Amino acid sequence: MKLLIHFLRLIRWPNLVFIILAECLFHFCIYKKLYPLAGAEVDFRFYLMLVSNTFIAAAGYIINDYFDVNIDQVNKPEKVVVGSYISRRWVIFWHLILSVFAIYISSTVFPFKTYWHIHLSNLLAILLLWFYSTTFKKNFLIGNVLISVLTAWSISVVYFSKFTIQELIHPNITNPANFKFAKLTLLYSAFAFILTLVREALKDLEDMEGDAKFGCNTLPIKWGLKSTKVYLSVWLVVVIAVLLIIQLAVIPFGWWYTSLYCFVLIITPLVIVLSRLSKSYSSKHFNNLSNWIKVAMLFGIVSIAFFYFLF
Repeated sequence: MKLLIHFLRLIRWPNLVFIILAECLFHFCIYKKLYPLAGAEVDFRFYLMLVSNTFIAAAGYIINDYFDVNIDQVNKPEKVVVGSYISRRWVIFWHLILSVFAIYISSTVFPFKTYWHIHLSNLLAILLLWFYSTTFKKNFLIGNVLISVLTAWSISVVYFSKFTIQELIHPNITNPANFKFAKLTLLYSAFAFILTLVREALKDLEDMEGDAKFGCNTLPIKWGLKSTKVYLSVWLVVVIAVLLIIQLAVIPFGWWYTSLYCFVLIITPLVIVLSRLSKSYSSKHFNNLSNWIKVAMLFGIVSIAFFYFLF
């Protein structure tokens, strides 16, 4: 039982729940409402894609901990699993197994000729997560942007998995459902991208001691504490402003309850982070701010459920 608990910690099970929740809500509350004639085959394909995506994400967390073990022993020694509870050999084994099964599952449900973009994205995600763990995360901004792109992709993959490569190249612009689906995909992917950029920078601030010791060239090490806070403030102001504009735009349509939800449960946590940022200096402070970003992301994901009733 203890081994299972440590394995779940290794694969970051709460983050996997985020991914599963986001993709399920996007499929059932947006896609299924926009395309009511989609049958059981589409659902079955989605379930297998969901398993494949979850395996890829889990493998990415595993390999990240494998290569980060020395840094983690400085930053958070009480949370180190690799080498302490699960041997390094078994960690590599599980990374390989999950990656192979992810590719296999995807190949069984998506014909390569018409969905090669899905197979290519899966392979790229596995490779990028590997190189992120070995190289990119130590480089200035590259690692943060890469993880933000992959997080945004975990949402937008639901959109891209619904169309063949030919349909993506030559979309049916006369179908209003296609436009709504694409617009919402872009909106939520952008939201995930920006908040992940913010959270990754907060994690860099939290882990500065260990990162500096092992030669990482992260944002706060390169720019310093003050400039990193300015960087974070700019992104927070941008996302808060965009969310406010969107809510003001939809209120005339009678969507006051969605606006209230957004103001209280998404915008408020972001305002809290922005207001506390200038007064934060310790690893504990930045961890607390990172948790507030998680709250905003969680309720941002849950907001997808509103479209089940709005369409």
